[in-house]
Amino acid sequence: MFNKKKIAIVGAGVISASHAKAITAHPEADLVAICDIEQEKAEKLANDFDVKKIYTDYDKMFKQEAIDIVSICVPSGYHADATIAAAQHGIHVLCEKPLDITSKNMSKMIEACRSHRVKLGAVYQRRTLDAAIKTKKAIQEGKLGKMVLGDAYLKYYRSPEYYESAGWRGTWEIDGGGALMNQGIHGVDLIQWMMGEVESVFAYTAPLVRNIEVEDTAVIAVKYKNGAFGVIQGTTSVYPGQETRFELHGENGSIIFADSGFKQWKFSGKEEEMPQASNTEGGSNDPKAISNKGHYIFVDDMIQAIKEDREPLVSGEEARKAVDLLLAIYESARTGKEVQLSTVNQFQL
Repeated sequence: MFNKKKIAIVGAGVISASHAKAITAHPEADLVAICDIEQEKAEKLANDFDVKKIYTDYDKMFKQEAIDIVSICVPSGYHADATIAAAQHGIHVLCEKPLDITSKNMSKMIEACRSHRVKLGAVYQRRTLDAAIKTKKAIQEGKLGKMVLGDAYLKYYRSPEYYESAGWRGTWEIDGGGALMNQGIHGVDLIQWMMGEVESVFAYTAPLVRNIEVEDTAVIAVKYKNGAFGVIQGTTSVYPGQETRFELHGENGSIIFADSGFKQWKFSGKEEEMPQASNTEGGSNDPKAISNKGHYIFVDDMIQAIKEDREPLVSGEEARKAVDLLLAIYESARTGKEVQLSTVNQFQL
C-alpha cells in the first residue's frame, strides 16, 4: 500500500481550483491545506474541496503541516518567494506558469530547490496536448525536413472587468507583463518547445485597448537557432477570443493545429491521414474554461518524479526558457531593436 503525498496549495485565486480538482482526483494525493492572504478565499476553496486546514501565512503552514508537495498559485511576481520558502522546508514545488517574471528570481528558485534537494516543476499544460506531442515527434523524425517557419497565434479576449478584478493584473511589478506573460506564455512555451530554442526577436507591444500598464497586443518576428523564422501574435484585446493556432512549415511538409485539433498534416511525396487530437485546452474567452486534464498530468508527474527521483516533466530550467524569451521580447519592444536571447540576463524589468 502506497502512502499518499500530502499536498498544499498557496494562493486561492482562479487557477487554484484547477490544481485542487487535479489533486483531489488523484489516488496518490491528499489535499491537506490551503493558504491565501485573504482568509475568505482560502475558506471558499477549502470548503469546495473539503479541506480541513486553512492558513493566511504560508511560512506558518510550512512549519505546522507535514507537506510533501506545494502547488504555487499566487500572482506571478510572488512565485519566487513562495517557492524558496517551500524549498527551505524540504517541500517539493509545482509552480503555475510563469516560473517567475525575472531572470534573477528564476535563478534563485532553481538554486534553492537544488540546494535543498527538492523537485521544482512548472505547469505548461499545452505540452501535454495530443496535437503538440504528435507535431514535435513529426519534426524530430524529420518529416518536415529543414524547418522554415514556426508561427504561434495567441488571440485571447479578456474584458476590462477581468483586469479590474485584482489589483496585480496588468502590472509590470506583479503580473510581469500582459497578454504574453499571463495568457500567451503557454503558446510561447509551446512554439519554442516544438521548433527549438530562439536566437533573436524583434517586437512591437502596446496596450492598444485596455487601460493597463502592460501590453494587450503584441507582434514578434522570431529567428530560431535552427535558422527558421517565425511570427508570434499575442493579444487579450480582440473580441471574440480566437482558437490558439500553431503553424509549422518545413521544406517537405506543413502541420497546422488549433485548440479544436489538426487543420493540416501534409508531407511531400507521401499521403498520411490527418491524425486525431483527443484533448483540447480552451480558455481563449474565459480563463475558467481551461481544461483540467493538463493539471492532473502535472500533479501525477510530480508524484512519480519524487518516487522515481527524476526531473519533473517541465523542470525549473526548462520552464524558464519561455520567460527568458518574453523578457527579450519586452526589451526589443522597449528599445526598438532586435534582441539576442543570449543577452537576456543583462536586463531586468
